[in-house]
Amino acid sequence: MTPFFVLIKCQLGRAYEVATELADAEIASEIYSTAGDYDLLAKFYVEPGGDIGHFVNEKVHRIPGIQDTKTIITFKAF
Repeated sequence: MTPFFVLIKCQLGRAYEVATELADAEIASEIYSTAGDYDLLAKFYVEPGGDIGHFVNEKVHRIPGIQDTKTIITFKAF
């Protein structure tokens, strides 16, 4: 499995709703609230060779209350 992370900026007052929707959809392995420019950090996995952009567009961006995202693709875990 290929891991990647998505920083999520939510509409004002909707971070907990978005986190709950992500958890209920069972598409993220971990979801954290954060301080700073983004409200949430979520870790996802795709099959090797899977299309991360398609996953984010089809599964993450469809959740109501998300204003902006930033996808972080990783290379190696230490």
